[in-house]
Amino acid sequence: MVRVVGHSSGAHLAVTILANLLRQNRLPANGPKLNFLSLGQVVPMVSFLPKADGLRADLHYLSQSEDVFWLDVTAPGDGCAFALCDPVAVSGVAPENQTGPLVISAAFTQTLKPETWASLRWRFFRLHFQYLCAFDQPGDYDYFRISAGPITLRERYADRKPSISRIDIPASRYTSMAA
Repeated sequence: MVRVVGHSSGAHLAVTILANLLRQNRLPANGPKLNFLSLGQVVPMVSFLPKADGLRADLHYLSQSEDVFWLDVTAPGDGCAFALCDPVAVSGVAPENQTGPLVISAAFTQTLKPETWASLRWRFFRLHFQYLCAFDQPGDYDYFRISAGPITLRERYADRKPSISRIDIPASRYTSMAA
């Protein structure tokens, strides 16, 4: 198994890298399973730009790939991320057969003790990196639990539904995917 992790602006870079790998058939047929974990993503910050045609095309392409399982984790408490926004859907490029990403919340208010939450709540930059840190009361998402071991993201989250607060309404004025 290979797990690609993209945090913050690294998420949109990972989208493009993975889409290019798939388009160029650079993955061996019997190779390892690909997992993509986007954390605290800010994809719409770029995909909403008028000339982000390439990124929108990559989002559209990757979101329907059966070769990559994509888990997107954000949290409403993270003021530096597009919390619970499906980056494909809000960018206006979701295909009818969209399979990813699975959008879930890191649920900071539930996974951090009240005193930890109180100490981090107004430290926006530090909170933006909480996805990569230990949680006091790990819930459905725990970076260390899902990063260690042989279980793929697809297996771990097979029965998980998206967070009910997920935002999947197209919001971008620009949806062109022309090259």
